[in-house]
Amino acid sequence: AALLWGSILLGCSCGPGLARVGATPLVAATYVLDDADGLGREFDGIGAVSGGGATSRLLVNYQEPYRSQILDYLFKPNFGASLQILKVEIGGDAQSTDGTEPSHMHYENDENYFRGYEWWLMKEAKKRNPNIKLIGLPWAFPGWIGKGENWPYDYPDITAYYIISWILGAKQYHDLDIDYIGIWNERAFSSKYIKLLRYALDKHGLEQVRIIASDRLWEPISFVMLIDSELHGVIDVIGAHYPGTKTVQNAILTGKKLWSSEDYSTFNNDVGAGCWARILNQNYVNGNMTSTIAWNLVASYYEQLPFGRCGLMTAQEPWSGHYKVESPIWITAHTTQFTQPGWSYLQVDGHLEGGGSFVALTDGLGNLTIVIETMSHNHSTCIRPPLPNFSVVPQTATFYLRGSFYMVETLQVWHSRLDFESGKSSLFQQLHPVNVWRGRFSLDLNVDEVYTFTTLKTGWKCSYPEPPPPQPFPSSYKDDFNIRNPPFSEAPNFADQTGVFEYFVNASDPGDHVFTLRQVVVQRPITWVSDADQTISVIGNFKWVNMTVTCDIYIEKPRDGGVFIAGRVDNGGIYVRRTKGVFFWVFADGTYRVTSDLAGKEILMKGLSGVRDNAWHTLTLNIQGNSASGLLNGYPLWENVIVSKPSNGWAALGTRSFEFAQFDNFHIE
Repeated sequence: AALLWGSILLGCSCGPGLARVGATPLVAATYVLDDADGLGREFDGIGAVSGGGATSRLLVNYQEPYRSQILDYLFKPNFGASLQILKVEIGGDAQSTDGTEPSHMHYENDENYFRGYEWWLMKEAKKRNPNIKLIGLPWAFPGWIGKGENWPYDYPDITAYYIISWILGAKQYHDLDIDYIGIWNERAFSSKYIKLLRYALDKHGLEQVRIIASDRLWEPISFVMLIDSELHGVIDVIGAHYPGTKTVQNAILTGKKLWSSEDYSTFNNDVGAGCWARILNQNYVNGNMTSTIAWNLVASYYEQLPFGRCGLMTAQEPWSGHYKVESPIWITAHTTQFTQPGWSYLQVDGHLEGGGSFVALTDGLGNLTIVIETMSHNHSTCIRPPLPNFSVVPQTATFYLRGSFYMVETLQVWHSRLDFESGKSSLFQQLHPVNVWRGRFSLDLNVDEVYTFTTLKTGWKCSYPEPPPPQPFPSSYKDDFNIRNPPFSEAPNFADQTGVFEYFVNASDPGDHVFTLRQVVVQRPITWVSDADQTISVIGNFKWVNMTVTCDIYIEKPRDGGVFIAGRVDNGGIYVRRTKGVFFWVFADGTYRVTSDLAGKEILMKGLSGVRDNAWHTLTLNIQGNSASGLLNGYPLWENVIVSKPSNGWAALGTRSFEFAQFDNFHIE
């Protein structure tokens, strides 16, 4: 009653669901679950990645209660996904898939542990689940770490100092204990650096922080660990990405924990749910992996950026409050609501005779959880790697419980069926408990189903009232950046694609521009992908065709400094270098240009503007149909420029190079 009353107070509802109809089984087989001869590997948890990059960008701008509801679906135990691990990007000021995330050290003499939103997200996760494990991993690094080279290992002591600072800052400023630290996402590793990092961790009293390597492939890290005993001694977990449920012999020979430390990355419809259900089981059944971590946590970035909606749920409309609890959330719950890190897998083959798989886990205290999936090939393909053909048929499975489980009398039953014909899938429904007779129970399994059988009675399928309906980005939008103590370092809805744009207090300006938005990255970072040579932040509705963009601009770099405003911007993320649109540039040397590309090579118009550095000017860009025009300080500067492609896109602002510049009174119509 107290639980139910709590649910009513929270405005959410939890409870059991409905039963199901079976299909004619074609295969019958028996499976024995026994702990008498010991247990299998220790289970380390199911998690998700925020970052790599800027995947949670729009989440922070949601109003309450919607923001807290989304966080509950992700992190609150026995509510929704009940995630057991949160992995975040250690921001490196560079493009890392869907945007840039700010570093805690833009410059060598700079430390700020309140930039970005990952600190906030880790605290919100811990608030809901104090036992959640936290992982930090860099995708990129500020340029000063490489002293001008695009490489973080030339000065490994500097790189280690930078990472240690982030871990210590998490504790000092946010009371967050980081559990695991990675090396460099999907890029080369340096044995010397990894050893130095371990030494630095221990020297700073961070012995409890474990090292994951190398967040790429099983090789060469596994082979190098086998021939370098010192390296073997400092790495705790071998993390591979998108392993296709398979491992390699060398990885097993190391004796280390094996994780799929990034996986999934698939559009979050029911096929995405099928992919997730299959790999959650088969990463262990086929590959001995004891943790699987989804990229990404929540699709909170503009959908037209790369890998749109490849999150466990979708929250990409802070302006409307709309979000969607997608089916992968409930697939996750089948495992996470009935296990904990520290449980153990049973030693069992795990392949079903008719196709599909099962895992069995125990806490060693008599509790047992069995998760079964029968995902068909076409309904469970992940984005990568290619999936070899296999077949799944309706089947009958009989389980014999032996050892300490022989005395189990009833098991709770949770069920999902992905229905690709009607589109009306049944997700995470509680069925009637099953009676276990003399250690035995049977069930008919259809195709594309997930079952959890468990001794635990703690599962809940919870829900909040429907969020507001979806709405496009407002067609009239203004931001004057006038906020003295902003809750986050970045202005709402701006999605930085190269460079970092932050709220700035312009103490030297006594006039109308005390509070501005400033681009702050002044050296090319150690990149993860090909960042643009210009900086850019996009905003708005990708479908926009006709628009007027107005912004006050302030060039700080003398002689060759420059800024732009833009419309119909068609690209971002890992493809930012090839971005096209209509770009209106002004430069510190008193010239202007109109180009159809971010690179500034396709010139549509150029001339003199009289703009100078260290003075405020107002730019206006008007795009109507096939024609564009530009105003400077309210007066026409150029007009009737023919624009053919692209036909639609975001608004944007940015700079000519990695340089300081300020923006104010931004307005789109």
